[in-house]
Amino acid sequence: MRVLIVEDEQALADALARGLRREGMAVDVAYDGDEGSEKVGITRYDVVVLDRDLPGMSGDDLCAEIVGGVTRVIMLTASGALRDKIEGLALGADDYLPKPFDFPELVARVRALGRRATPAVPPVLRAADVVLDPSKRTVTRHGAPLELTRKEFGVLEVLLSASGAVVSSEELLERVWDENADPFTTTVRVTVMTLRKKLGDPGIIDTVVGSGYRVPVHAPATV
Repeated sequence: MRVLIVEDEQALADALARGLRREGMAVDVAYDGDEGSEKVGITRYDVVVLDRDLPGMSGDDLCAEIVGGVTRVIMLTASGALRDKIEGLALGADDYLPKPFDFPELVARVRALGRRATPAVPPVLRAADVVLDPSKRTVTRHGAPLELTRKEFGVLEVLLSASGAVVSSEELLERVWDENADPFTTTVRVTVMTLRKKLGDPGIIDTVVGSGYRVPVHAPATV
């Protein structure tokens, strides 16, 4: 899941980014509304965590710029008044969370919004005997748990979410890594290679030459 945090309190923004990355999400950060608008114009995010009170472009204006597409918005504000919550939702925000808040609640809300992105994906992803649970951060094959790195988990999650469609290396880089990733490295290919080894035989990840990777809907199961 690709997430953008737009928050002018730099310490808070960085802390939220570190926490969401530990949850396996690819996270970018913007410290004002103008920077947030620029990033939204370049990258398709699943969820934007948006502070309402921002320097530069206001959170309200940025929210209005985002809504209408597949990106979901959770708005943060220092005010927990009902009137402010109603105003935030009326702007098109999908969710609203007053400060201060508990980080686990933010994680749960971000995941819930991510599942509402288009196309919608089920809470638990499966292919043959491989089962991935995004909320629990677990993967099993034939009932046996697999120890995956965050990036391996993210790649498998994107491939399973594609429901058999081909996913390009460029899209995997965009969905699983953040803006600091070097697009000219072999990091995606190497991650897919190590993921295949951990998944074992028979292999479920196909390489589509010149296009990318896919997990077929009817992937082979272990015997």
